Amino acid sequence: MLQVPTDPRLHMAFDIAAWGAGVALTFVLYRWRLRAVTQRVAGLTDRGYFIALGLGAIFGAYLFGSFDAWRAGLFALSHSLAGALAGAIVSVEGYKLARGIKGSTGIVFAAPLALGIAVGRWGCLFAGLPDGTYGIPWRGPLAVDLGDGVARVPVQILESASMAVFLMLLLWGLWGRRSFALNEGFYWLAAWYGAQRFAWEFFKPYPHLVGPFNVFHVLCAGLVAYGITMVVRQRRSAAA
Repeated sequence: MLQVPTDPRLHMAFDIAAWGAGVALTFVLYRWRLRAVTQRVAGLTDRGYFIALGLGAIFGAYLFGSFDAWRAGLFALSHSLAGALAGAIVSVEGYKLARGIKGSTGIVFAAPLALGIAVGRWGCLFAGLPDGTYGIPWRGPLAVDLGDGVARVPVQILESASMAVFLMLLLWGLWGRRSFALNEGFYWLAAWYGAQRFAWEFFKPYPHLVGPFNVFHVLCAGLVAYGITMVVRQRRSAAA
């Protein structure tokens, strides 16, 4: 069992590192591969796009995070990354529908978001039990002790590793100028994030919503469905 030194203040440090890494990667990718697609997206959108994205992310984050906290008996505001992603998707897709914008506009966010999650989840780990994102008791390999002497599933490490794998695959696709990365990268991010998060949710002590599934299972299933549906639609449009 791995003894993890914890301090809730470390969460903010890793959040800052995640944001910094994401911004740096955005700049590098723009100079390396995404200048043309970024300029195309900029020509299709205006400030309303980013307002919709920001408001949707904030609303989704606190709606789903607080709903889960309420069901757990904690009557306080809470936020969720999965909720933020879902909220941003709904609001941006609504904006695009209203403006008649076709195709993906999110590739510039895909790799930075994957990197941000991979870095930020370590902050969840080192923040310890007060963060509320720990795993259930478990005696398997790589179990972690967050200070209470209980061996737990290292869900934070598993999610970080999952998103790091996605990031490497996406960068490989961008390096080879492959269509799945350039044209479908954000949709694959949504599907990948949803699928891996769906799996790890079985190892978290969140209250069940339907059968063995909690609210984040439902949310992540929606992200997977969205990502796969949009990939299929994108490919059909390209083949037409």
